[in-house]
Amino acid sequence: MSAAAAAGTWRLGDLEVNRIGYGAMRLTGNGMMGNSGGGPVDRAAAVRLLHSAFGQGVDHVDTAAFYFSPLRSANEIINRALSTWTEHVVVVTKVGPGRTPCGEWQTMARPDQLRGQVEENLRQLGRDCLDVVNLRRNGPGTDSIAEHFGALAELREAGLVRHLGLSNVRPEHVAEARTIAPVVCVQNAYGLDWRDADGSGLVDLCREQGIAFVPFFAVSGLQREAAAAREQDARVLTVARAHGATAAQVRLAWTLHRGPHVLAIPGTTNPAHLAENVAAGALRLSEDELGLLDRPTDAAATG
Repeated sequence: MSAAAAAGTWRLGDLEVNRIGYGAMRLTGNGMMGNSGGGPVDRAAAVRLLHSAFGQGVDHVDTAAFYFSPLRSANEIINRALSTWTEHVVVVTKVGPGRTPCGEWQTMARPDQLRGQVEENLRQLGRDCLDVVNLRRNGPGTDSIAEHFGALAELREAGLVRHLGLSNVRPEHVAEARTIAPVVCVQNAYGLDWRDADGSGLVDLCREQGIAFVPFFAVSGLQREAAAAREQDARVLTVARAHGATAAQVRLAWTLHRGPHVLAIPGTTNPAHLAENVAAGALRLSEDELGLLDRPTDAAATG
């Protein structure tokens, strides 16, 4: 059994994947909203990193056409890595927001512009059909996503997309989308320090409906796109010491314990951190440890 298989599997439609995946944003050297994630990653090193992930059982990758910096494109690196990898890897991308060639962010695309975004992902990834496309809702509010999701459903019917998902949404958006086409995954910010999806009932809703819940920022938490800061939470450090694990592994394990439908897509450009992230799938936390981690942060001393 591969290291990534230790956490079990889940199905994205008809695509079965190990619950530990990989988030490709950091391959570009920049965070999604422009926060620095370090310098540009050498292409050959990035390909080796992805091959290492695949070799450890990571069989799904999260990406987007707007994950690029002046020197690197996540999709281009993934394309290059997969061109010399013989086993199938599920690629999950997203559309909705856009960036100009010089990197400036644009407002949410119109429904009629989504086909162009899907075709750009197809071109960059070198594919004829995208495994999963998430509609990423851009901005606050409870606005309808029916027109946008309907446009993607048409592309699914046309054979350009295999499965559809959602990102940055609330329960009412999931309900609205499911009246149009099946939803195989929901990708929202979620982690030990960021539990809005618990308060809204989104995590439980996804479980009840057989939808994968895929948190981003599970390790970096309130740091968002920036690399995770030095761990300051005494609860996390206590559990990490008990298992001889890293704080990041404990945060990932806590997230995966939230339900068998919860996946993880931690991103890193460090091979050692990659191995640690994958190994977190085998970390089993006791009920007492989960209870400790679930206590409010202000109830624990920081260290």
